[in-house]
Amino acid sequence: MKFINHDKSVFFSTLRNRVNQHFKDRNITRYGNQEIIVKSIVLLGIYLGAYLSVLFVPWPALWLLPFAILMGISKAGIGMTVMHDALHGSYSSKKYINRLMGSSIYLLGSNASVWKIQHNLHHHTYTNIHGKDEDIDDKAVIRLSQQAPLKKIHAYQHIYALFLYGFLTLHRTVDEFFKLLTYHKDGILKRQKKNAGKEFSLLIGLKLIYLFAMLVLPVLITPLLWWQVLIGFMCMHMIAGFILATIFQFAHIVEGAEQPTPNVEGNIENEWAIHQLSTTANFARNSRVLNWYIGGLNFQIEHHLFPNISHVHYREISKIVEKTAAEFKLPYNVKPTVGDALKSHVRILRQLGSPVA
Repeated sequence: MKFINHDKSVFFSTLRNRVNQHFKDRNITRYGNQEIIVKSIVLLGIYLGAYLSVLFVPWPALWLLPFAILMGISKAGIGMTVMHDALHGSYSSKKYINRLMGSSIYLLGSNASVWKIQHNLHHHTYTNIHGKDEDIDDKAVIRLSQQAPLKKIHAYQHIYALFLYGFLTLHRTVDEFFKLLTYHKDGILKRQKKNAGKEFSLLIGLKLIYLFAMLVLPVLITPLLWWQVLIGFMCMHMIAGFILATIFQFAHIVEGAEQPTPNVEGNIENEWAIHQLSTTANFARNSRVLNWYIGGLNFQIEHHLFPNISHVHYREISKIVEKTAAEFKLPYNVKPTVGDALKSHVRILRQLGSPVA
């Protein structure tokens, strides 16, 4: 699949030059700075601190539920802030630091190789294209694509979808094995010069260690019963899954975010950068607390145009992106608040659940 720039647009070259000049004028790096280091310490500290408190502090069982909630909140924060930048290579200019901080994904029960193929390769290249972007693939009882088969149950998805989003990270814990198998069969691992045996061994081994640490170890060294541990584990994952799923849905499954269809040759008749503008949305740009916690993913337009720039710079470069988009008379989709993004997403879910969508 190719992106065909029929109009010979110079939008992206103009924008890229302006963004590069922004960093040059201020003599700053496009990678992370002290802000991302503080975030990493805080979020990883909360996650690991809450886990160790469960293991070694003799709290009554009911009192441990807040620790599970904290782990869920910090788990999502690590994924969006620490791991996300690192696996995009934008956390640091040093590759070994990106690898180190990217390995935080294993603390969350996920796999770096699978994530980088699904997210960096498929989602960022083919955003909102049915059959290419796995993020809008058919989710059994949730329809996120206009081209996906419509089922009767989809008529109610705007009611139940938000609850099911909570299962995102639990689903990934198992589903990543099958994704890696698909990538191996499709030759993606070979093209990326990855050893399939090593990748499968790493995936299975680290997931078993994660499940042992989260489910078995607390039963072995604390007075907690297995079902109490399971409740805490489910609570942690449901909170993390809900946060992660909704944040990403607010960026691409909202009003104004298009789902382009390839032409008869299988290509997209648009420049790649303009395609990113038409398929992506920002939200709640004025909320500095939200921006801090979700790693700048409320500036998804900037992230999709410049995934190699750390999220700590998105707020500033968004001014350049919005101004340049206006000059070229291109869309710049913004939902003012989280509430606006949520309502827009629910309306799209309703539309996608109806026969006319």
